[in-house]
Amino acid sequence: MRIDVITIFPEYLAPLHVSLVGKAVARGVLDVHVHDLRRWTHDRHATVDDTPYGGGPGMVMKTGPWGEALDEVIADGYETGARLPRLVVPTPSGRPFTQEHAAELSAQPWLIFIPARYEGIDRRVVDEYATRLPVHEISIGDYVLAGGEAPVLVIVEAVARLLPGVLGNAESHRDDSFAPGPMASLLEGPVYTKPPEWRGRTVPDVLLSGHHGKIARWRRDEALRRTAAHRPDLIERCDPAAFDRKDRELLAALGWRPGPGGHYVKNEKGEDGAA
Repeated sequence: MRIDVITIFPEYLAPLHVSLVGKAVARGVLDVHVHDLRRWTHDRHATVDDTPYGGGPGMVMKTGPWGEALDEVIADGYETGARLPRLVVPTPSGRPFTQEHAAELSAQPWLIFIPARYEGIDRRVVDEYATRLPVHEISIGDYVLAGGEAPVLVIVEAVARLLPGVLGNAESHRDDSFAPGPMASLLEGPVYTKPPEWRGRTVPDVLLSGHHGKIARWRRDEALRRTAAHRPDLIERCDPAAFDRKDRELLAALGWRPGPGGHYVKNEKGEDGAA
């Protein structure tokens, strides 16, 4: 996979060369290019922004540098044999980023990221390249950052770890929170390692039992408990047919019941079902 990032802060993207992503780059699984947007400016101040039409606070990133940068980066990619890229635009107004979205992007041969600063990029840039390329406008959460570089790091790591050869254990991502499947909405439960006791806190006995069936059941129960506690909306989205008898018993104990459409809903009377 080829990844290009165009930014006014290339140094912000240094983490792309460390940890798992960095190892993937070193092994040639990822081909990462970080470009300084100011290289495509033509004044002595390397200006990339201007005041917004219609007034208002802040500055808006100009069309000129972005257009020249994207044209050159795309042409360079085509010259090296890359196929059609997808343009990824980190923005608070974009589609919420999910594991499903990460999997979708991981199947692509080439991603170009354009992280904005200030009040954002002149809309005409995205509209122009949307006529040539698939565009993904992505939000990593309901909050606003100083710029789009941090979301780039988040998205690239989520995508890269799904590529063959990136994780040491190819099975590692299959049990991730939000992994694809009918139970895709469940969060992972807690994990433990040696020593078996630390500061008076012990590892759950079942994990030391060697009984794989009981361990699997415990992990599933803990995933249900954690999801119900922290992300109840995800329980509501699970396919009810994926819940087995033990799941249904635990959900009932936690105050959940099948709703009119079959999906589980929180019992308004309380966790124990009492009024």
